[in-house]
Amino acid sequence: MSEGWAQRIEASWTEGGLLAQVLRPLGALHAGLVGLRRGLYALGWKRSERLDVPVIVIGNRVAGGAGKTPTTLALVQALCRAGWHPGIVSRGHGGSASAPVEVTPERSAMEVGDEPVLLQRRSGVPLWVGRDRVAAARALRQAHPEVDVLVCDDGLQHLRLARDLAVIVFDERGAGNGRLLPAGPLREPIDAPSGARRDWLLYNAARPSTHLPGHCATRHLGGLLPLADWWRGAAPDAAALTQLRSRRVVASAGLGQPQRFFDALRELGLAFDTQPLPDHFDYATLPWGAEVHDVVVTEKDAVKLRPERLTAERPHLRVWVAPLAFELPELLVDELLHELESLPGARRSA
Repeated sequence: MSEGWAQRIEASWTEGGLLAQVLRPLGALHAGLVGLRRGLYALGWKRSERLDVPVIVIGNRVAGGAGKTPTTLALVQALCRAGWHPGIVSRGHGGSASAPVEVTPERSAMEVGDEPVLLQRRSGVPLWVGRDRVAAARALRQAHPEVDVLVCDDGLQHLRLARDLAVIVFDERGAGNGRLLPAGPLREPIDAPSGARRDWLLYNAARPSTHLPGHCATRHLGGLLPLADWWRGAAPDAAALTQLRSRRVVASAGLGQPQRFFDALRELGLAFDTQPLPDHFDYATLPWGAEVHDVVVTEKDAVKLRPERLTAERPHLRVWVAPLAFELPELLVDELLHELESLPGARRSA
C-alpha cells in the first residue's frame, strides 16, 4: 500500500466519510477472522507451544508505534536488576532474515530489523529474531541456557507462543474509533483475552486513554549527543542543546507516531523543522538536502546511520541523536516480578 493511501485510510478513522463506510465491512471481516483464529486455539484445533522458561509478552492492540520497544527495554532492565537473566525474542520487522538468527553487534538493521538492533545495543541481553517466534525462542534457549525468562517483543497476536504474563501497551490514541483494521486502528478487539495468566495495561501517555484501568509510563528525552558518540555508547549531553539553538535544525523520525518525538523535542526548548518519515525508514538514500547541516534523529533511526557513511557522503552534515528515557511505574514492576516468582517452575539461574 502506498504511503498516500495509508494516510487517507488513517484519516478516515477520525473524519469518517465515504472511505470510512467502504472500509467498515472489511473491518467486520477482519474481526470475524480474528475471532475464528482465537476460537481454533480455544478449541485446541490450533495449539500454543510452551517453553521451559516463563514467557512475558509485550504487545499492543492498536497499529503503529504505541511504545512496545521502550517498554520491552525498560522491563528487561528491571528483570536484570531483580537478578533474572532475560532474553528477548522479536519478529525482526524490516529485516531480511526469515530463519531464526541471533542479533549481535555485527548485525545490521537491514538484516534483523531496526528495533532488535536498538534493543540489543541498549540491553546487552541475548536476542534472537525470526518470523517463527517459537523457533527463535528455542534457538535462543539452546544458545544461552543461562536465560531464565523470555520477553517477546510485539508478540501479543502470535498465539502459537504460549505466554505466562503480558503487558499490553496503549498510547494517547486509545482504541481510536473502536474498529478493526482497515476500518479502524485495532489489530484485535480492545478486550480480547491475552492468553496469559495475568496481564497489565500500560499507557504510554500522561493519562489512561481507554476505559480500561492501567498504569501510565513516564517518558522524556534526556538530551542530545553526536551520532558518533552515540555509537560509542556515550551519555547524552544537555549542552548540545545550546549549540543547536542558534542553527537551523531538522528533526527526522521514522516512527509509527513521529509527532510524539517532535513534541518531546519541543519540551527541551529546541526549535526545528519537522520531517516525518515512514515507519522503519531504511535510509538507503539520505533524505536531507544539501542545505541541511544539523539533523536530530531518534535512536531507532540512528541504528541505520553509520558515522563513517555520513563522513564519506555528507562530511558537513551533523547528525544528533536524542535517546529516550522511559520508566515503568514501580507498582507494575513490583506486581509483575511477584507474579513471575510465583509461576510454577520459574527459577532464577545462578
